[in-house]
Amino acid sequence: MPATTPRLLRLHEVLVRVPLTRATIYRAIRAGKFPKPCKPLDGRASAWSEAEIDAWIAERLASRAGGGR
Repeated sequence: MPATTPRLLRLHEVLVRVPLTRATIYRAIRAGKFPKPCKPLDGRASAWSEAEIDAWIAERLASRAGGGR
C-alpha cells in the first residue's frame, strides 16, 4: 500500500471543517488550544496539517462523548 502524502489545508478549508470563525481560530492558537499553522512554500501563506485538524476534531468529539450530561 503506498504511503499517503500529508495534506495541508488552507484557512478556508479549515473553516469548512470546524464551526469557528477566523478570529476564534487565531485566539485559540494563541491560547494553545488549536493546532498551529505552518508556512509551507512561500513563507507567507498559512496552512494546517489535515491530520492535526482531524485529531483536534476527534478530541472534541471524544470529550463530548465521555463527558455525559
